Amino acid sequence: MTDIRTDWTRAEIADLFDLPFLDLLYEAQGIHRRFHAPNEVQLSTLLSIKTGGCPEDCGYCSQSAYAETGLKADKLMDVDSVLAAAAEAKANGSGRFCMGAAWRNPKDRDMDALCDMVAGVKAMGLETCMTLGMLTRDQADRLADAGLDYYNHNLDTSPEHYGAVITTRTYADRLDTLEHVRASGMAVCCGGIVGMGESREDRVGFLHALATLPRHPESVPVNALVPVKGTVLGDMLAGTPLARIDEIEFVRTVAVARIAMPRSMVRLSAGRESMSESTQALCFMAGANSIFTGDKLLTTGNAGAGADAALFGKLGLVPMAADEPVPVAAE
Repeated sequence: MTDIRTDWTRAEIADLFDLPFLDLLYEAQGIHRRFHAPNEVQLSTLLSIKTGGCPEDCGYCSQSAYAETGLKADKLMDVDSVLAAAAEAKANGSGRFCMGAAWRNPKDRDMDALCDMVAGVKAMGLETCMTLGMLTRDQADRLADAGLDYYNHNLDTSPEHYGAVITTRTYADRLDTLEHVRASGMAVCCGGIVGMGESREDRVGFLHALATLPRHPESVPVNALVPVKGTVLGDMLAGTPLARIDEIEFVRTVAVARIAMPRSMVRLSAGRESMSESTQALCFMAGANSIFTGDKLLTTGNAGAGADAALFGKLGLVPMAADEPVPVAAE
């Protein structure tokens, strides 16, 4: 079960989810050790370079114009401020710097500044990643030419559950952007969110969609929903048993992602600040090998560098070197 495959069936993914928990972790850890250093974790920093006012209606997002969170919409940060934040991230041990803008898609007038940000961060020796919404092929080519290593564009959930979360952008729209990113030569960062009221069948469908892309994403962020008051899902799930995914089920999701996409970096993303150290340790055992560090993600809280350093010390984990090459997914 260690070959790189893009022909997974939903039944095979479901069978992995159904394995006894310890058998699943054993399988995932074995595959992880075949393709990755067992005790290295990539540290990434995420910066919101343009916050709020997004015209999409994503039900989980506090930056949506449809959300009533009181979040103020800001303009795109200036290049020098972004580069200063990147330098601080590198000094704190990050190997990758991710920049996110709350847009449906970037405007061509913003592309010069975005490319300058990429080039400047790249010159510091950091891996670069951006998430800006949908891209045209020309925009993807410009970002690639500027030196962007990764482009993040999540599928979010299964095709069947997608319409319950987002109505202003289709699943096909997301797949189109991933095709543009691939065609430009950039690596793909693509994952999603669990705990949005979906069923296990939806989690199977979500991972099946990722694992059957023509090439696996080089980076797969797995987020646990952070219910934010004023968002559709935050208000809908507040105070219900669905407000937070069962932690064992979350670990199962990480393990299945690792088995189905052996070469991918599997990142613990949003929701980690509320996870116990034991749950995070199980996620690393299940094959997670990347985290966002720092006190804040785009708008939600994060565990913080001090807590991460303490946890790494307990587990004997070390940060991945910043200059390690971008992994190449199988054709």
